[in-house]
Amino acid sequence: MPRMEALAVNASDWEWAEIGRQLDAEGYAMLPGLLSAEVARSLARQVAGSGTARIPLAACDLGCGQLLYLGADLPEPLGHWRSVLYRHLAVIANRWNAISGNAGRYPAELGEFLLHNRQAGQARPQSYMSRLGAEDYMVLHQRNAGKQVFPMQIVVLLSEPDCDFQGGEFVMTEQRPRMQSRPSVLPLRLGDAAVIATAERPFKGAKGYYRVNMKHAVSRVRAGERIGLELSFHEAS
Repeated sequence: MPRMEALAVNASDWEWAEIGRQLDAEGYAMLPGLLSAEVARSLARQVAGSGTARIPLAACDLGCGQLLYLGADLPEPLGHWRSVLYRHLAVIANRWNAISGNAGRYPAELGEFLLHNRQAGQARPQSYMSRLGAEDYMVLHQRNAGKQVFPMQIVVLLSEPDCDFQGGEFVMTEQRPRMQSRPSVLPLRLGDAAVIATAERPFKGAKGYYRVNMKHAVSRVRAGERIGLELSFHEAS
């Protein structure tokens, strides 16, 4: 497994104010080159070769393909930068709560937040790797089960579009009150990541803030195999 130094970027060096503005405006923010190509492909091989539980997407009514759940102990460097990213995103999450009139606050460290999850009866890890072959897809969905839900999560692409697979675009939809759903396609490449809204986010309209509903999906893979990663900061009940 590549060392931590193989990470292509340092999260602490990013313009987090700009990331916050993108999340406010679109419900997602791109993190290009989060993982180097070497680390991305190595992670895909490591997870695929592990004893990770494999669940058909059809069994969950989520589409066609396969999910490989990562369990509580994430392989490095995932465990490290999940904690690092949480520290920055908790600041944005608390701002979202404040402007939405929600008195709840997220702790500064991931470990404390996960302790709150366990106290709420949420102890089932949700992070997984997805493997989608030709004609596979993932339907629009949300990962928001439980009382302790973090409003953002991370998605990463571990294979290269137009080289390893064709099709398989990462799609998000946004539903605002009394409006048609608005779709977006995230231009992910190998090693790229994005922070996305888990389910709901505040949006500033002409008469103040209101909540918009977000879902995400992966379009049908036309050829090859698409490997992706979805990291959740909260656990499920």
